[in-house]
Amino acid sequence: MVYRTGSELRAAARSGAFAGHTSGHAPGYVQANLVILPRDWAYDFLLFAQRNPKPCPVLETGEPGEPQTSVIADAGDVRTDLPRYRVYEHGELAEECADILSRWREDFVFFLLGCSFTFERALVDAGLGLRHQEENVNVPMYKTSLMCRGAGRFSPSPMVVSMRPYLPRDVIRAVEITREFPGVHGSPVHLGDPEYIGISRIDRPDWGDSVSIRSGEMPVFWACGITPQLAALVNKPPIMITHAPGYMFVGDCSDYVFHLSG
Repeated sequence: MVYRTGSELRAAARSGAFAGHTSGHAPGYVQANLVILPRDWAYDFLLFAQRNPKPCPVLETGEPGEPQTSVIADAGDVRTDLPRYRVYEHGELAEECADILSRWREDFVFFLLGCSFTFERALVDAGLGLRHQEENVNVPMYKTSLMCRGAGRFSPSPMVVSMRPYLPRDVIRAVEITREFPGVHGSPVHLGDPEYIGISRIDRPDWGDSVSIRSGEMPVFWACGITPQLAALVNKPPIMITHAPGYMFVGDCSDYVFHLSG
């Protein structure tokens, strides 16, 4: 079953009826990465995101202790409305779970960051297929040698990228389309040889699933909102809660709200 709207998908995630990755669901609606931190770490993360807008474009920030969204979704709940969560404690993955109701604290601040799933409809509408959707797997994501700028207690850490393969004749069109969505990662950060950005095995993604790269195709890499999770592993906040890779918060806003002409 494909959920057609963000509100439908959020309700299904909240009830436990949906627990899958969200690419291909709610086409036309914005999707977002989630980061939740204690208040005393929140400013440092906001500064980190401001200094690294390509992997960490901020769409909405909550008040301390407030789990309800008001900008990209009407009364969405960041504790229940994603299909899967990850909890990091002191730089270690402590838990993966279906909701974080038992984990919620009054000093938590949430951040919703733009996700490249948002511009996928525009790629498909232009005839540029998505291999991970065709093969019914999660998009492949990789740690790179590209470094993010540090901020406060968030020291410099590697950028994460997602990958979609295209024929060379389609790459320029993919760049043109996605650069019009700067609020959800925008244009690619690298085209072609993965070793140039520190990826030694394109067939072994660090997150998500491997996809076929066919004869004549080149891998195209976009900045990815898993970057903060890698920053958590490096900088070890006492607790940091995120979405599981590929299991996003889906809002009520149209994807074209984040288009330059929108």
